Amino acid sequence: MSRTYKATGINLKTQVLGESDKIVTILTREFGLIRAVAPGARKHNSSLGGRSGMFVVNELLIAKGRSLDKITQAQTLTTYPGLAKDLGKLAASQYLAEIVLCQALSEQPQEELYELFNEHLHRLEALSRANTSGVLAHLAHGVFHLLALAGVTPQVQMCCLSRRSLKPDFTDPNWQVGFSIPAGGTICLEAWKTLRRDGETKIRAEGHSSRGAGEQGEINNQLPMPHAPFPMPNAQTVVVHRQEIPVISTRLGAMELALLQHLSQPEIMQIDGARDDHWLSVEQILRQYAQYQLGRPIRSSTLIDSYFAANHDATV
Repeated sequence: MSRTYKATGINLKTQVLGESDKIVTILTREFGLIRAVAPGARKHNSSLGGRSGMFVVNELLIAKGRSLDKITQAQTLTTYPGLAKDLGKLAASQYLAEIVLCQALSEQPQEELYELFNEHLHRLEALSRANTSGVLAHLAHGVFHLLALAGVTPQVQMCCLSRRSLKPDFTDPNWQVGFSIPAGGTICLEAWKTLRRDGETKIRAEGHSSRGAGEQGEINNQLPMPHAPFPMPNAQTVVVHRQEIPVISTRLGAMELALLQHLSQPEIMQIDGARDDHWLSVEQILRQYAQYQLGRPIRSSTLIDSYFAANHDATV
């Protein structure tokens, strides 16, 4: 195998190495996730300085090393300067990058993931700086699509219990639907209440039955027991399966469900009446679900919380 190889990739993460170098984590089309040293990238006059920045797309020539590969040449293809100029866009981009880092594989082509991530960065950069709710909407859209690519999209079109389609009822201001992270999506509250009620009824019935068996056992204990070293021929083992009642993680109104259901579309659907607080609820749901699926917290989400809390205070 050649000691050098070419790759096209986008920088997802950087860290300091020594006095003047950087280690760059790169998502490439051809080889998936790689980590490579950008020598001298922190020097003032380095040609790799800007090319090793966050969310820069480069055509790379990389030399293989024992522990870390080394970037020997880089030609920039695309940059996203608008992301660094807006804290909300930057936080959303880092949020998506964290999910990509968890999903990406090494030494395998990752073209779909590479294209999807770049597409959502492009959409975020194209947003108007005054469109704060748009940042949340595009962030939620990106998270949903990344989950879909990984095959772990939450079920939002039907009830996870009854398998019946769910349609938001905008005529009832108190209409709600449940969302269960362990169950994998939306749950009709009526179906959930019915399951819970039936479960409580069975538990009470089993309690009465066990008490009755206990009384019979006391009577049997007073009688001599035959010696039975082996199981009786007619003895049977009865296994009772009880359907588990899923935990409701949160409850959604009609607008939140409608927004979640439209996230599967290629473009964000404009829904009349959707407010920032609706998109905040949707982002929170997807955040908790993504963290559950990834098995780790999304640290960049704290930047999103701080940014929108500050914007809310500024507008009040």
